[in-house]
Amino acid sequence: MTTDSTPMIQVDHLFKTYGTYQALRDVSFQVKRGEILGFLGPNGAGKTTTMRILTGYLPASSGTARIAEHDVFSDSLAVRKRIGYLPETVPLYTEMTVYDYLDFAARLRGVENTFDAVDRAMEMTNIGERADTIIGKLSKGFRQRVGIAQALVHNPDVLILDEPTIGLDPKQIIEVRNLIKEFGKEHTIILSTHILPEASQTCSRVLIINNGEIVAEDTPARLASRVRGAEHVYLQVAQSAPGIAKELEKIKGVLGVTAKEENGFEIETTLGTDKRAELATLAVQRGWGILELRPVGMSLEEVFLKLTTEENV
Repeated sequence: MTTDSTPMIQVDHLFKTYGTYQALRDVSFQVKRGEILGFLGPNGAGKTTTMRILTGYLPASSGTARIAEHDVFSDSLAVRKRIGYLPETVPLYTEMTVYDYLDFAARLRGVENTFDAVDRAMEMTNIGERADTIIGKLSKGFRQRVGIAQALVHNPDVLILDEPTIGLDPKQIIEVRNLIKEFGKEHTIILSTHILPEASQTCSRVLIINNGEIVAEDTPARLASRVRGAEHVYLQVAQSAPGIAKELEKIKGVLGVTAKEENGFEIETTLGTDKRAELATLAVQRGWGILELRPVGMSLEEVFLKLTTEENV
């Protein structure tokens, strides 16, 4: 039985080799119960390979992976009962109705009460009104919902989603994103996506893989600071006074000050420190008048590009 203190997903030193090509090189990470992990990387980085190994579709060359304390390789049937998987190409039988397809998926999963399971999955994905519709006649957005419904029809502990919003319009993306957040309240989710704002808004933590290796793992905010190697704060004051930058540089922990337009300053400070209180105190004491004071972070897109396009980061 998995406890809250035990990782729901534990991956240690995974390698995957195709001939002379290494798709994965010493990949290790863990995901806690109730966590939504964003799994990011450029095409060919190893995301899909990792997810296929976790779901039992592909064997690793070496290393271990455990889902809910069950070994993916030696106890694959127990693992598959606890995983819902949505591959990038949704596996749908377009000639079946939504209900019949989900009932079929539930029976394949060994669900005893398929009626309740299908009803719950349709309710969670808001497709109940399409239960009798032929899947081939559904819009892409509804097909994606059906795909998610088949992944969760057996109420798995872990949901692995590979590009779940690809090809959807903005409204459909928001709907699927909200669905993922709701499901993530009680379950563990790995979300692979190329839409980086989606990862920032949906995931509590992100993992970036490049050339088969993990290059970063943290919250989006902390990743930005780590990549920069320092904290950044923006201060805008009402008064245009000479020597403001030099005054700011006197604060202990301030590494540099860059003047911006309209009496604005970007202040670089030591990593892991928050100098906003001291900056505010100085501004008040000098009578500069504070118009704006906020942290400045790199976007996840900037972090992603830096980590996946530069060597020896």
